[in-house]
Amino acid sequence: MFETKDYKGTKEKNYPIVVKQLDALLQDEPDAIANLSNASALLNQFLDNINWVGFYLWKDDELVLGPFQGLPACVRIKSGKGVCGTAVSERETQRVGDVHQFTGHIACDSASQSEIVVPIIKDGEVYGVLDIDSPSKNRFDEIDQKYLEEFVRTLEKYI
Repeated sequence: MFETKDYKGTKEKNYPIVVKQLDALLQDEPDAIANLSNASALLNQFLDNINWVGFYLWKDDELVLGPFQGLPACVRIKSGKGVCGTAVSERETQRVGDVHQFTGHIACDSASQSEIVVPIIKDGEVYGVLDIDSPSKNRFDEIDQKYLEEFVRTLEKYI
C-alpha cells in the first residue's frame, strides 16, 4: 500500500526519496498505462507549484496525450512543435523559464508560465515525454531537471 510522505527536506534530499517510491510503486506491475498513471499521481503529490503533470506517448509520428493530473490538455502534438515536440525532435530535456518566450509554445492552459519536458527513450526509440507545467515563471531549475531525468530513467524500466 502506498503511503504519502511529508517532504520536509531540501529538493536534493527529497527527490531521491520520490525516485525510490516510484521504483517500489511500479515494481510488480507490468502494465505501462497503469505505471504512467501512478507516476503522474506521485509527481503531482510530490511537486509544489505545478498545474499539470503527465505524459504524451509517441504514436504514428506524433505525441498523443497519455495519463496525467491537471486540467484537460492538448491531445496531439507533432514532433518539433511546442516544448514537448521539441524535446522529442532534439531528444533532450527542455527547461523553459517563461513559456511565452518559447517560439511556437502550445498553450493548453493559459495559467502555465514555465515548463519542463523530459523525453522518454525506450530501447533507443522515443516512447514519449514527461511534461510538467507551473503557473510560476522559472519554477524548474537544474536540480529539478537532474532528478526528473532520473525519475524518467527509473520509469523506463517499467514501461
